[in-house]
Amino acid sequence: MDVQRVGVLGAGVMGSGIAQVTATAGCTTVCCDVDRDAVAKAESRVTTGRYGFDRAVDRGKLSRADADAAAARLTFTTAVEDLAATDLVIEAVPERLALKVAVFRQLDEVTPRTTILASNTSGFPIAALAAATNRPAAVVGWHWASPAPVMRFAEIVRTRDTSVETVDTVCALATRCGKHPIVVRDTDTAWGFVANRVYGAMLAEARRVVDEGVATAEEVDELMVDCFAWPVGPFAMIRGATSGW
Repeated sequence: MDVQRVGVLGAGVMGSGIAQVTATAGCTTVCCDVDRDAVAKAESRVTTGRYGFDRAVDRGKLSRADADAAAARLTFTTAVEDLAATDLVIEAVPERLALKVAVFRQLDEVTPRTTILASNTSGFPIAALAAATNRPAAVVGWHWASPAPVMRFAEIVRTRDTSVETVDTVCALATRCGKHPIVVRDTDTAWGFVANRVYGAMLAEARRVVDEGVATAEEVDELMVDCFAWPVGPFAMIRGATSGW
């Protein structure tokens, strides 16, 4: 499938960033959130935010014409029904399993059976979300990293039921979005797939270092950046992912 129409459910930091990326990649994109304030903030974030269209033009990442064209392809709504005319919907709601299951059940009702349903969950089993639908072959994980317009990370999570066509379609779109898709296997034995399982182990040790008085959180961040050339340290990563960069 050649994806032309994308829906994003959730207009927070991640959801709005994802919608900005898919619109920039040429997809007609609808970003939905039931919270009107969240929608208003998202519209501002994708235009004048630190990684929004205007800053991309200022940094020479996009021409003014390309930025304006991408913005014209992106609309915001509070009506979930507006996601019906899409080829793929990416769920980016808060990390609560019951909420995500309810969202996938709703998306299964409002979208055509041909629509792929993807989750940006950081680690919940994709099979649990697929079980809430009547299209398990068309359900997949697409885990993004924040800030979405910058990070090339694309952790594509397939279940035992996810079809080859679904995986290939999502990988093709991820590549079109300038990302580097890596396909991994779904698991219900541990939270986090690959990236967050490894990051979680690192963060736990970083917290022990602080608790033992070896260094402050700020010093840990600075040391990790200096030693491993990370863009930010482990504690700064939490702040950025939860409250924006």
